[in-house]
Amino acid sequence: MSYRNEGYHPYNGDKFYEQSEQSLTEYFGIDFSEYSGVDFSEHSKQDLKKLWNKTLKKGMHGICFSMYEDGQAPGDVITEAQVERRIKILKPYSKWVRSFSCIEGNEHVPRIAKRHGMKTLVGAWLSDNKEDNEKEIQALIELAKEGCVDIAAVGNEVLYRNELTLDELLGYIWRVREALPNIPVGYVDAYYEFSTHPQLVEASDVILANCYPYWEGCHIDGSLNHMQQMFYQAAAVGRGKKVIITETGWPSQGGSLRGAFSSEENAMKYFINTQVWAKQANIETFYFSSSDESWKTGDEGDVGAFWGLWDKNEKLKF
Repeated sequence: MSYRNEGYHPYNGDKFYEQSEQSLTEYFGIDFSEYSGVDFSEHSKQDLKKLWNKTLKKGMHGICFSMYEDGQAPGDVITEAQVERRIKILKPYSKWVRSFSCIEGNEHVPRIAKRHGMKTLVGAWLSDNKEDNEKEIQALIELAKEGCVDIAAVGNEVLYRNELTLDELLGYIWRVREALPNIPVGYVDAYYEFSTHPQLVEASDVILANCYPYWEGCHIDGSLNHMQQMFYQAAAVGRGKKVIITETGWPSQGGSLRGAFSSEENAMKYFINTQVWAKQANIETFYFSSSDESWKTGDEGDVGAFWGLWDKNEKLKF
């Protein structure tokens, strides 16, 4: 989640021009107008379902792994069998899988994904619990040395949550980089954190940016353009390093945030547009998320439980 109450404000640094199609084309050498999205004006809900299914079957670059069934939450230890079942569901649709932790059963995700021929973006979950942080860092390094990690993510939105200082976070990142010199290492946070903290760019091999138009109250009609601007803002400060969209998605039920409304139609539209654009522009993107998870209502309200492509019973939604 990357909720930003104050709304979206483009980066105005020396290397990022006015947010416009012309300036983006000049800076990145991409014809921004080519990626304006699918015209859904003549699509019925049944048409959307067919196009959503067709898009999903073409395959995704990456998917964020949903770990927990109903009645489970972070802190519960998850079995290898449960992870195996869910990896098998995802394998036909995605080349990569992203995990968020390396302990309490989460370590099964990259090991099983590798056995099924998938690539892995493996995250160590960091917080203000320093004891758990040590467990996470050591487990991430161990998984990497086993050959289970293609990209290592040291922390997820820990600055956004104000649970570590920048210096504390940078210390963890450099420790992992030193331990794993042959694996790309980065840190996951909302796209604007890399503009605010250029030290993150310096410490990272790859820029791992979460981009959520929904959490900035963007109407679905402008959501693709808004997400593109989020990506390009991170790229503009990225010093030529690869930028990966590590999370983006749209909820299918629940509440609304200003102009952003959760609905089945909007969730389908957003998925279709992001997948089409990501493939056309060759942007590596991890969609959030694989399955609905009921526990997330505690952090995000009712909308938190409905971000999956599959429902909480592991059935495709559409």
